[in-house]
Amino acid sequence: MLVTIRHSGTRDRPAFGQIDPHAANDLARRAKIDAATAARRCWVADRRGGMVGYGVLTDHFYDRPFIDLIYVAEDSRRSGVGDALLATIERSVPGDRIFTSTNESNTAMRALLLKREYMPSGRIENLDADDPELVFVKFLTR
Repeated sequence: MLVTIRHSGTRDRPAFGQIDPHAANDLARRAKIDAATAARRCWVADRRGGMVGYGVLTDHFYDRPFIDLIYVAEDSRRSGVGDALLATIERSVPGDRIFTSTNESNTAMRALLLKREYMPSGRIENLDADDPELVFVKFLTR
């Protein structure tokens, strides 16, 4: 099923909380999304007129492009939404590489990153109890 990726706008604000429970309840997450929207560094995935996912790009990781957040609504996972978001974000990066991370336990995201040719780039212990954060890099070719 076709998914459309576009920059988020203020009109999308209510939809973030509808698809992502963290965005509905976590003020820090909302602030991150709002700031990324204002900076045109947040993309949303639409399907049939409704938001089904979003992604946020930052440069707070050693001044490198970093995909800080990819979220896909539960009923739209494993349907190409995350892949489409990553592809769009990757195309927006002017540099030669992009970073992201995920918990070791997030096997779905790890599989998606492998499919998109991301490579392991490090491991951070003790952020979440017994679930290390794995850092990945993709070298971009233009």
